[in-house]
Amino acid sequence: MVLHIPFDNTYAQLGPGFYSRQQPTPVAAPQLIAFNQTLADLLQVQAGELVEMAEIFAGNQMPAGADPLAQAYAGHQFGNFNPQLGDGRAVLLGEVVCAEGRRYDLQLKGAGRTPFSRQGDGRAWLGPVLREYVVSEAMHALGIPTTRALAAVATGETVWREGGMPGAVLTRVAASHLRVGTFQFFAARGETAALRQLTEYTIKRHYPQAEGPLGLLRAVRDAQAELIAAWMSVGFIHGVMNTDNCSISGETIDYGPCAFMDTYRADQVFSSIDRMGRYAYANQPSIAVWNLAQLATALIQQLDDPQEAVEEATAIIHAMPSLIEVAWLRLFRRKIGLETVAPQDLELISDLLQLMEEGQADFTNTFRALAEGTAADHFRDPKAFAPWQARWMQRREQEQDPQAIMRACNPVYIPRNHRIEEVITTAVAGDFTLFERLGTVLQQPFTEQSGAEDLRRPPAAHEVVTATFCGT
Repeated sequence: MVLHIPFDNTYAQLGPGFYSRQQPTPVAAPQLIAFNQTLADLLQVQAGELVEMAEIFAGNQMPAGADPLAQAYAGHQFGNFNPQLGDGRAVLLGEVVCAEGRRYDLQLKGAGRTPFSRQGDGRAWLGPVLREYVVSEAMHALGIPTTRALAAVATGETVWREGGMPGAVLTRVAASHLRVGTFQFFAARGETAALRQLTEYTIKRHYPQAEGPLGLLRAVRDAQAELIAAWMSVGFIHGVMNTDNCSISGETIDYGPCAFMDTYRADQVFSSIDRMGRYAYANQPSIAVWNLAQLATALIQQLDDPQEAVEEATAIIHAMPSLIEVAWLRLFRRKIGLETVAPQDLELISDLLQLMEEGQADFTNTFRALAEGTAADHFRDPKAFAPWQARWMQRREQEQDPQAIMRACNPVYIPRNHRIEEVITTAVAGDFTLFERLGTVLQQPFTEQSGAEDLRRPPAAHEVVTATFCGT
């Protein structure tokens, strides 16, 4: 059987100013680590022999119909603008249209140097590839918009970071790889015609109901507001919310130093490069608004009279915090078993989070335990939980089946940091058993699974992960 990918490429038709033609750099000894058959079926990708798939998903062979390229984009990195970033270690193979009619990019991440690599080697090592594979598929199972992982391949080569690491390539699937930084790239250069072309392409591909640049801005705002609220509801911290990592499609993209919280802390930071806490858990909503403002600045430059659009664009941006709050409140109401609306709900939820922070309660397990009647056990001082519980029980009387609501939205399992580290450590040693087991359990995050009790346990003191790394 021969691997078949039904390519239908459109981004390559935009013209050379949008990308650089780029073949992946071949690797020494590719070996297939994982292949996502469920996703392949969705994409109508027909699997081939293992050796052939390893060669293709490593970049050693090009499948028929591929049109490989590295995309150009700019971006604000920790608030500082870089006018040219681009795919420094990724190659877009092309696009497919799934059976449901949706279009997806297939990209090789870690495929070698490109014109945008600067001083980098264009490679990825095994750890970040496995982290992104596990976490992105877990996010999908949680119902949160995300890029996904189709395949992972070990390269048989050494990648040098702090020391020598085994190399790997990830095949990433996304609704597109268009970013806020893609628009910033052309705006910064004053290339108005290309900016208009990109805007028209994006509207057609993602938001056909949007009217013009400001209609696109509204659509991206709404998608990002829902996305950020969803992140907050599961304790997810992206770690590097630069504008080049902010997807126009409203998907979670670029899983670098990402992490899920164990003990709840509003100011929690894991990313080793986020030394000032810019992208801390509680800062994510405000950063999303800041990123949208950068998109607005780029989009309005294509208008005949940009000044006339400033007032409308400003109103669109200023509406975003309330949209995030509405989405956040809807999701957190459900996390405590509420579907009806009452004026005191925001205070009730906020008070619980404050108690959790003071009581050093585990974020995921505490919310899940609300449905099981054992939430008090997760606080350092269980008695401190009692007054809030009394208020909550009274509020719950308006609901028909609060336990069912909570079980449906509060996961039992998340990709905890210490488990990801175990997966990486054992995989580097050549054992992928934990990687496969964790991935399997995380596909059903809301269902208690026999024999998986250890995967819901918070880390012991010696297992706590204090920093995560992007892998570049």
